Amino acid sequence: MGRLIVAYCLTMGVTTALCALWLRRNPAWRRLLLTTALVAIALAGGASALGKSLFPTARLLGYGVFVFLPAHLALAAWLCRKGGGWQLRAPALLAATLALAGLDAYWIEPHWLQVTHHRIESAKVRQPFRIAVLSDLQADVFGDFERNALRRALAEKPDVIVLTGDYIQAETGAQWEALAAQIHAYLREIDFAAPLGVYAVGGNTDFTAWPLLFEGLPVTTFEETASIDAGRFTLTGLSSLDSMRPRLRVPGRQDFHIVIGHSPNFALGSVDADLLVAGHTHGGQIRLPWIGPLETLSRVPRAWAAGVTKLPDGGVLAVSRGVGMVRLEAPRVRFLCRPEVMILDVVAPAETP
Repeated sequence: MGRLIVAYCLTMGVTTALCALWLRRNPAWRRLLLTTALVAIALAGGASALGKSLFPTARLLGYGVFVFLPAHLALAAWLCRKGGGWQLRAPALLAATLALAGLDAYWIEPHWLQVTHHRIESAKVRQPFRIAVLSDLQADVFGDFERNALRRALAEKPDVIVLTGDYIQAETGAQWEALAAQIHAYLREIDFAAPLGVYAVGGNTDFTAWPLLFEGLPVTTFEETASIDAGRFTLTGLSSLDSMRPRLRVPGRQDFHIVIGHSPNFALGSVDADLLVAGHTHGGQIRLPWIGPLETLSRVPRAWAAGVTKLPDGGVLAVSRGVGMVRLEAPRVRFLCRPEVMILDVVAPAETP
């Protein structure tokens, strides 16, 4: 990985040198076009060097778009300074826009937690209750941000807490054990509980020992798919594997039925439930205006990848944007997709939460 980054930087450096030497002898408009073309070639070359490895490719492209490209556009603006007009303003404006977007995506939004509220109506509800959804903590360090997310969820005074997996992203068993011990101790310290129960499923980045995170705590864990009677509702927790299955079948219940899983793929199956809750997508992490998420790593339509969606069969799908991000070699970035603690107020149609 380190060698690829070095090669990538060298490629960009050579591009800069070629621009500086060549562009002196060309008109201003050619300077801008050539600079843009060479930068695009360098970005494509750096990314293609990683082949089909999605996350390292995305990480290097992120550096290219938000660091190297603004630098080259600033260079283009400087080289075109004698021309003035659009030749100067266009690259300068684009460089500033990309730099500000990069500042937001890498340093602001990933740490800017949002608590969102949604109303879920059902005629099956006799007494309203509040659900807090925490998804994709995905911690490789358990710090103030992660602690704050857990406290913010409790501060909403939920009746139910749902945890949809991906609690830790560790490379080694020793790293996982150290983080698990910290998280477990903090959950005990803040009395992590809810009147109608805390329910947890596993995610695709979790080690098989993930239930140990909640050992001795008032948390019901689902290593395999199962259903329980929780009093005011029936809750079905899915295994991580079952949540990934777009043809999953889950039978209905007479009372209000909640199905929780890590991936939202199961919502594409024959799931007879009033409320389906998932995470995994992180909302895409990068969302563009009028386009939405660029990638969700799921099979559901992109419009379903975050927030609350009314499904064709009458159920409601709630997908959390998550608290953390993909770690390891992936870009640690969020753009127009803040980390989230999701609050669902489940009420009868005529009631106000």
